[in-house]
Amino acid sequence: LFDTSMGGLVVEDQFLQIATKLPSAKVYGFGEHEHKTYQHEMDYHTWGMYSRDQAPAYKGNLYGVHPFYMSLEQENNAHGVLILNSAAQDVTLTPAPALIYRTIGGVLDLYMFLGPTPENVVQQYTEAVGRPFMPPYWSLGFQLSRYGYNSLQKVSETIDRIRAYDIPHDVQFGDIDYMDEAMDFTYDPVTYAGYPDYIRRLRNDHGMHFITILDPCITTSRSNYRPYDLGNQMSPGVWITESDGRTPALGKVWPPGNTVFPDYTSAQCHNYWITLCTEFFDVIPYDGLWIDMNEPANFGSGSINGCNQNSLNQPPFVPKIRGDLMDKTLCPDFKTSIGNMYDTHSLFGWAQTEPTFRAIEQATGKRAFVVSRSTFPGSGKYSAHWLGDNWSQWSNLKNSIVGMMEFSLFGIPYSGADICGFIGDANYEMCLRWMQLGAFYPFCRNHNGLGYKEQDPGAWDDEFARISKEVLLIRYTLNPYLYLLFHLAHTEGNTVVRPLLHEFTNDPETHAIDRQFLWGPALMISPVLDQGMTSVEAYIPGGRWYDYYTGSEVTPTQRHVTLNAPNDYIPIHVRGGSVIPTQEPARTTTVSRTQPMGLIVALGEGNGKASGKLFWDDGDSKDTYGNGNYFLADYVADINGLQTSIQNDGYRGIDSLTFGTIRVFGLSSSSVVLINGFPHNSVTFNSQTKELKITNINVGVKDLQSINWA
Repeated sequence: LFDTSMGGLVVEDQFLQIATKLPSAKVYGFGEHEHKTYQHEMDYHTWGMYSRDQAPAYKGNLYGVHPFYMSLEQENNAHGVLILNSAAQDVTLTPAPALIYRTIGGVLDLYMFLGPTPENVVQQYTEAVGRPFMPPYWSLGFQLSRYGYNSLQKVSETIDRIRAYDIPHDVQFGDIDYMDEAMDFTYDPVTYAGYPDYIRRLRNDHGMHFITILDPCITTSRSNYRPYDLGNQMSPGVWITESDGRTPALGKVWPPGNTVFPDYTSAQCHNYWITLCTEFFDVIPYDGLWIDMNEPANFGSGSINGCNQNSLNQPPFVPKIRGDLMDKTLCPDFKTSIGNMYDTHSLFGWAQTEPTFRAIEQATGKRAFVVSRSTFPGSGKYSAHWLGDNWSQWSNLKNSIVGMMEFSLFGIPYSGADICGFIGDANYEMCLRWMQLGAFYPFCRNHNGLGYKEQDPGAWDDEFARISKEVLLIRYTLNPYLYLLFHLAHTEGNTVVRPLLHEFTNDPETHAIDRQFLWGPALMISPVLDQGMTSVEAYIPGGRWYDYYTGSEVTPTQRHVTLNAPNDYIPIHVRGGSVIPTQEPARTTTVSRTQPMGLIVALGEGNGKASGKLFWDDGDSKDTYGNGNYFLADYVADINGLQTSIQNDGYRGIDSLTFGTIRVFGLSSSSVVLINGFPHNSVTFNSQTKELKITNINVGVKDLQSINWA
């Protein structure tokens, strides 16, 4: 699995190198980069890793650092390797196949995860670095943001037009334009007058939730500015310092004047940050926090005073990264509580996530939701991630699937790209296709940048709004399944979005597929990713598959197929052998969670055996699983019927939920349907599609024991 017999081991004061042969050329991971394919190209590509404020660009070292990879062996077994190091580093992939890893600090600290399946690798990896956090249910809804609303009036108009189209909308974001002079923990008293009350109305009257942005840069140029004054009062230990260990490092970011940077590696800084975040909740009643610019970003190079000439700031070797070590960030010889920035720079965002997570829990009394731009191994324990300041281009639409897959591998399953792109004006067709794909991002957020034309789903025309609404209603229908997947990620380390190779590892055709993806083991999404196309070239793996919309079985004569995909359609397939929980959708999850539940039973091969689970809790309390405050049921079905087995009945909110509709795919025929032994007449069977639809069930979710349909 790791064979250093090829040589290449070098150990010097500021240079470490190790090389290994690989069992195959099928390598996945390393980040954060914009990779064009999920399976790496092995023709001497070098990828630098050093967190940077860098919009996605080919070969650019982006916001996070993940020196972790997975490899498939000749026998299709999988293993993973973590090279735990936070200094600047790079890796070169060669045709041998082999890799050459270099870093300029720390030690060579290697961890092996032996699989043997890709899912096992991720489960073992997250057991080591931290299981992913359990997101609140409301965060599975559609989210909207933009940098540049510039007034509360524009925010209100945007939300109103989405509401007028009855498009699902759960979460509204606030970007830095809501702030007074881009200063953290403020809001503009003129352009955003009445902002706190407006947010309270969104939450209380419309069942929505609100996430606000915070940047880790505190201005020194305004008198009586509490974040700066409190930091000075609580120092030492709050600010990153210059090399003398005393003088706060100064840079330039969004706020006026010079800024200082919190040292989140320090316990004292944790207390400082939690104090400010909890106080701010009394002003702006947020539900989650969005932490940006935490590479850390600095608009200058090093500091306002430049950087000293020494071996930390100008090392003898610089890995293949954009610029030098101080470009767009702080001087490497500046100090944190655990060491020089030379070694700790790429830990900045990781270190910020836990105190931010704790602050939300303390402020709201509920489950925390943090979305961070910069990440490192273990970040998924406390934060979600978006794929950064992407471009409104078809290539970025396609590459977002690779990004999601990679962050699933990195143990950060809650991820997604800015729908329709952040930089540039989106065009109609691309934005529409992106809304369809984005409906299947875990982090389903439409966000764009300052000065670009509006791109929210209510900004185009009636047809765009209709199509966006329809695909989002599919997501909301499937949210109980998505929530189950996050429960399994949180408790077992499973992936949520996963490549086909995770489920079909013994099928080499799946090993390079990155234009389709799965939700868990049971749902396959095949989006349109190219301009002007109304069809998709897709691969249908082995086993039984069913069309989500009609329930009809897909019976291709060959595995590579062309799927029809007009502008208002995204191909979705359900895997035979699966039982998927569903719920009747609504405009917010606040309402949808009260709606009747359902099941999709997709019968498998042979006797039709299928299985699945339903996990349900109140959606936003802390540690419901650990406290036993949840409902968990197992469902097992075959050609004769379905049986329920309740594994845990610790959430009383389940008592008010009933089943409405259950869809059964793959039956050859059906006559009498019995529910809990009693005849049920609200039934239709489509002899063409072979879908049995059982409606008006009106039996409690916890009371359903069996259904017979033979």
